[in-house]
Amino acid sequence: MTASATEHRGGTTLKRGQRFPFPEVPDWFENLPARFAMPTMGELYTVRIEDYTENGRYVVRAELPGTSPENIDVFISDGVLTVQAERTEKEVDKNHSEIRYGVMSRSVTLPSGADEDDVTADYTNGMLTVSVGMGAEKPSAKHVEIKHGG
Repeated sequence: MTASATEHRGGTTLKRGQRFPFPEVPDWFENLPARFAMPTMGELYTVRIEDYTENGRYVVRAELPGTSPENIDVFISDGVLTVQAERTEKEVDKNHSEIRYGVMSRSVTLPSGADEDDVTADYTNGMLTVSVGMGAEKPSAKHVEIKHGG
């Protein structure tokens, strides 16, 4: 919880930053589409990401703490980059757990000009960074001939 001091006539009052009363509710809504995506795979969670362009490359960073690199898969198909990972549960007697286990997935459409053959990925300290080159030739518009029947 955050706190800040505010001065008034009687002295200083400590104000606490407001928190959402049920912190798990926003997470549930965030993953709502994923909950219906692939019911045969069991629980499916959305990977949290950020994306930006840097030095002529499209960069996607994915938050995957506690995931082994061998349980992460990155692939591109038809202009869509997909990050899929699985976090396995440690078999111990737990009193309480808020950690999500199972399959996590996130797909993003690559921007125009992304070079699907120029892709690198790095996983460090729980963050996956995928970098895609942006030097691909953009397909030009093609004229389609209209045939007249008759």
